Amino acid sequence: MATKADELVTGAGTPARGEFSLGWKVLLAGIIGVACGASPIPFNVIGFTIAPLTQEFGWTTTEILTPITIFGVVAALLAPVFGWLADTYGVRRIALWSLFGFGVTFAALSLTPPVLWAYYALWLMVGLVGIGSTPVTWSRAINMWFYKSRGLALGLLLLGTSLAALTVPKIAVWAIEVHGWRAMFAIVGMVPLLVALPVCVWLFREPRPEEQPRGIKTASGALTGVTLGQALRDYRFWLIWASIFFIALTFGGAFINMPAMLADRGIPAQGAASVMGIVGLGILSGRIITGLLLDRFWAGFVAFPLLCLPAMSSWILLDPAPGFTLAALSGFLLGFAAGAESDLIAYLTGRYFGMAHYGKIYGMLYMPFGVFSAISPLIYSSVRDATGSYDQVLFIAIFGYIIGGALLMLLGRYPVLTEAPASGPAPAAPDMETA
Repeated sequence: MATKADELVTGAGTPARGEFSLGWKVLLAGIIGVACGASPIPFNVIGFTIAPLTQEFGWTTTEILTPITIFGVVAALLAPVFGWLADTYGVRRIALWSLFGFGVTFAALSLTPPVLWAYYALWLMVGLVGIGSTPVTWSRAINMWFYKSRGLALGLLLLGTSLAALTVPKIAVWAIEVHGWRAMFAIVGMVPLLVALPVCVWLFREPRPEEQPRGIKTASGALTGVTLGQALRDYRFWLIWASIFFIALTFGGAFINMPAMLADRGIPAQGAASVMGIVGLGILSGRIITGLLLDRFWAGFVAFPLLCLPAMSSWILLDPAPGFTLAALSGFLLGFAAGAESDLIAYLTGRYFGMAHYGKIYGMLYMPFGVFSAISPLIYSSVRDATGSYDQVLFIAIFGYIIGGALLMLLGRYPVLTEAPASGPAPAAPDMETA
């Protein structure tokens, strides 16, 4: 006989409060895990190390930002591996161990010697162990708890990056000014160990079979979805991949280089930290609004206008002296679109390809996000080093944002998913439901 909890989460007309009443503790732990994980923290910190590392070691901006590329590329290439591990051994185990490893290796950056390759090697270690503390793992658990309110739940989960953007830059600037850049790495590295890890050990888990919503499984209880091989043969996978390519290649460099771009325009470090906090507010707003819209409208209609917002941000930043107000507006628009993009990757993976092999498929889609977000800062900084300005790359980025958003308009309706086959050729194309 079905329990009351079963009725809350499996019925066709399941209200949102049923899913949230069962899954809110896991969602809360996931938010904290994302905030303290390897997805937001390195990107919110490294831009503030340019000045002190240049002063101490004489390294160029490009040399100082190269580690974020090393970290991002390594983490992105390992994303499918960690996704497979989460699918196979459970998301809790992978997320917690990776969170611990990320905190330890990030704190170890405080030991950087005055040798560039050693600095790069330390960042390599952060990438090798940190990817399991990103949404590659946390979003799998949330997709397992939520179906009818999945967009909102994923939006709330990824608020963790907003919390990081609101707090970590302030902590980093304070730590550098008071204790130096070495202490900053140690202080920030303690955050995942002392804040997130205890909470996630206590609260974070996947749902038991009777707690899973009906929309993610068949009548027999098997998870619905396609295999990784089937996904790779689906044109929709490659449309999403291409969209991520354009957005990540344009957004990543703008975000990392924002403090330096603002400094070029006469805005001091504290003002830049405030703008980065406003970027965090934009990400927060983007998460919630995008999540609510995804639960009500087809993803393509939601994605295109939201992903065009950073084109306006780049246009504003082309002004050589925008002032704090316009700089803050630019940061908000950039953050809002970033919130939308991250929501969309997890949401589209679950809706178009299902949960049976979610970790591997999401990992493959996270790969371009991680790789090109990591390459993008070097493109921006190289243009700055070569021309003395970011203007050329900001202008080109306008078109990248628009193309990335437009590609998602071609995805078509969400498929009706069935149980993934254990082996054999892909089945015939499934029937389609209306968007």
